[in-house]
Amino acid sequence: KSLREAMATPKFVVSDFAKSERPAQLHVAFQALHAFIESNARLPNSWSDADATLFLKNVANLRAKHKLEMDIDEKLMRLFSYLSRGNVVPMNAVIGGIAAQELIKACSGKFSPLYQWLYFDALECLPLDPKDYLTEATSQPINSRYDSQIAIFGPDFQQRLANQKIFVVGSGAIGCELLKNFAMIGLATSQKGALWITDMDIIERSNLNRQFLFRPTDVGKYKSATAATAIRRMNSKINIVDHQNRVGPETEQTYNDNFFENLDVVVNALDNVDARLYVDSRCVYYRKPLLESGTLGTKGNVQIVLPFLTEPYSSTPISPEKTIPMCTLKSFPNAIEHTLQWARDDFEGLFTQSAENARKYLKDSKFIKQTMQMAVNESNRLLESVKQILVDDKTANFEECIKWARNYFEEQYANQIKQLLFNFPVDSLTSSGMPFWSGPKRCPHPIEFDANNQTHIDYIVAAANLKAYVYNIPYNRDINAIKDYVSTLVVKEFTPKAGVRISINDDELNEDALRDLEVADRCETLLNAIPAPHLFDTNFQINPVQFEKDDDTNFHMDYITAASNLRANNYHIDTADRHKSKLIAGRIIPAIATTTSLITGLVCLELYKVLAILTTT
Repeated sequence: KSLREAMATPKFVVSDFAKSERPAQLHVAFQALHAFIESNARLPNSWSDADATLFLKNVANLRAKHKLEMDIDEKLMRLFSYLSRGNVVPMNAVIGGIAAQELIKACSGKFSPLYQWLYFDALECLPLDPKDYLTEATSQPINSRYDSQIAIFGPDFQQRLANQKIFVVGSGAIGCELLKNFAMIGLATSQKGALWITDMDIIERSNLNRQFLFRPTDVGKYKSATAATAIRRMNSKINIVDHQNRVGPETEQTYNDNFFENLDVVVNALDNVDARLYVDSRCVYYRKPLLESGTLGTKGNVQIVLPFLTEPYSSTPISPEKTIPMCTLKSFPNAIEHTLQWARDDFEGLFTQSAENARKYLKDSKFIKQTMQMAVNESNRLLESVKQILVDDKTANFEECIKWARNYFEEQYANQIKQLLFNFPVDSLTSSGMPFWSGPKRCPHPIEFDANNQTHIDYIVAAANLKAYVYNIPYNRDINAIKDYVSTLVVKEFTPKAGVRISINDDELNEDALRDLEVADRCETLLNAIPAPHLFDTNFQINPVQFEKDDDTNFHMDYITAASNLRANNYHIDTADRHKSKLIAGRIIPAIATTTSLITGLVCLELYKVLAILTTT
């Protein structure tokens, strides 16, 4: 339909089925507003009864002109006139998010557009009793940046916003949008007001497409501190304090009784269930309103928790977050998600955790004492990792890094699989007589290294360079040189051994862990095998690798993609390209700016209501 036809015979998308008649009324109201502007060259004055009467005449003229067969809601039309000069940031965020999503549909040619008119209102933010409405005199502009908001809620409400003490937990996508909205509406801008923001995460490059308070130069900085700096530039009067703490039992000395009792409202901007449940429990305990929200792609939710008035977040049925059984990761993967998680764990163990333990051994004089006070199996594990870095796998040049990578390839993708097939041959049966390699258990095959196979050489290049980084050896990006050298290496032949136990389920895995507790303490033996810290050269240093998925030059995703795809080849699983591997291994939750804008706009509209309730109670 053309715009003219659509205005005459509209089709509506109902945004609130409790107000199913509202879209038709608002469709007429907006046309009447245009007529009022044409006649008077201005908008109706805020809360003006005289202008509302003139506005109603325009509505009546439209009804007669178009022969509309509908009853006009006079109270609604008067409110429309009263509010038409006002403008609030949360409503802009809601409508802007919807409009931007329609633009994405138009540009991409995907998904169906709205058919045809969508009207949204939040009149519930106004006082329930009309006697409490503003008057034309109490809604006059006061030469403030908030005049458009004062035109709706009045100066007293604006002062209430300024006096709020609010705690925002998280400054990611939702947190950034909320902070921007809070700065724009004048929250916590008086001497009585305060806004605390905490987030322990640092900014990654992949955050920049939807977390608009951050810039490329901010990558690597703390989110909370950077966000606080950005909104101070938006509103210099906002009283914001940034923290880099996790909110949980370990920080209850910081976020204690005095802290929570001093708050007016708590706002969640979190990305995991456990943290949400913890903050929810604290808000219920201290009887503080909680504004909860979340997004997942084009979906989103907003929940308002008013202790002892509405149900808490913890009362909502929550699907447990999916975890992969350890035995599946170790020996029986059947999906690319399993091999990617295995590769990510392998990366952390090789280049991060073991290297960090070795660094502490060299630098921290208390490391040995603290390690010896741990449980036997834990202290053994830590010292094994230190010995691995400082003795077993220690490299002095890049050629040794290539040699290590080649041997590790053989161990992971050939020897371990040969041992597994030795324990459980292809034709082995379970105790019930069923084939062992059936159902989710895929029968693997060992991989023979081929320097001409791109995935194989990609693995060697990435593994060798990451190993070099740990030992402060310069990178070598000459793939042909690496390929030529690795082709000359001879790897020791492997023979499977009898008596090697491989757990086939997590119960057996736990039994093995308990059995390990009974193994004699090896700490003294391990300590004797590791040179004392003072025996290492003063220039010798260990660099733990901190995983960063968005840097295409650091070999992190190169390693994980190649390692995952090699293991997928072992088990006849379809491989994943670098992009898919990054999404899964980087634990990237689908998120788009349009949904975030919409959801945070709704949160701020709910904040208006919560403040009204707090005032009346």
